[in-house]
Amino acid sequence: MVHYRRHHIPGGSWFFTVNLRNRRSFLLTRHLSALRSAISDAQHVQPFMIDAWVVLPEHMHCIWTLPPDDGDFSQRWRRIKRGFTQALQMREIWQPRFWEHTLRDEVDYRRHVDYCYFNPVKHGWVKSVNEWPFSSFHRDVRRGLYPADWGGHVDTIDVGERR
Repeated sequence: MVHYRRHHIPGGSWFFTVNLRNRRSFLLTRHLSALRSAISDAQHVQPFMIDAWVVLPEHMHCIWTLPPDDGDFSQRWRRIKRGFTQALQMREIWQPRFWEHTLRDEVDYRRHVDYCYFNPVKHGWVKSVNEWPFSSFHRDVRRGLYPADWGGHVDTIDVGERR
């Protein structure tokens, strides 16, 4: 049996990838309000800051920062997955577990935020980042953190999980 080791750091920041079991599904974008509700409910019980989030039809990427005295992101993901599943009255819609990466420094953090926002372009859903509606990119544009025309071509922008 494989034992997964999670890097729980109180107050840490993480990049996550969470997938649906059916990688051809459109459940996440079709039922965005149920997903938002599940996230909000989880945040109410166990607060966390959403630094970045992008929802694609069958998977999502996000970056969270947890409170200084808390490093338990796994319980939060259980709440979100369970809440969304119950709202849809379905079973076994998620892939087991999730992938997480502990963000090491500002460069690592920035690279992963960029990866989140560019992901819909990478997967061919849109031609530019600002065309994808299911992303906190638009919030960050309003905050002045990104220009509205940020992005580029897949071959010219340095984003990713490589490091």
